[in-house]
Amino acid sequence: MRAVLQRVTHASVSIEGAVKSSIGNGYLVLLGCENADTEEDIQWLAKKICNLRVFDDENGVMNKSVMDVEGEILVVSQFTLWASYKKGNRPSYLRAGSHEVTVPLYERFLAVLSEQLSKPVAAGEFGAEMKVELLNDGPVTICMDTKNKE
Repeated sequence: MRAVLQRVTHASVSIEGAVKSSIGNGYLVLLGCENADTEEDIQWLAKKICNLRVFDDENGVMNKSVMDVEGEILVVSQFTLWASYKKGNRPSYLRAGSHEVTVPLYERFLAVLSEQLSKPVAAGEFGAEMKVELLNDGPVTICMDTKNKE
């Protein structure tokens, strides 16, 4: 699994001009799955996202997690995170997971993340044409890959 995590003051996802989900202070997570992803990847990534300390403490030091600040999380599926751009100028998405595999992974990730956060997680709609709006706070943007944990 690959994720791009952005600390935001607010974010929303719209489909056909209507807002599907929105959050205030917290994270916008763009999530890409591949066929090789497993429950272990889901558990590791959800735990890492919930416990990552990138919110400011009372001294202005990034020392608090999204749970510490009672933040929210919006997850948007993003198969383009698996783009290969090595040959030519048109990206290949061969490593992106198939619909049959990634939909259950995505849904399971949302459930595990919500469980670890102890509140509902907002989401886009898998496979839909979405418009994502956000105000990146910092900016703080972190790329994560469950196959590169070290």
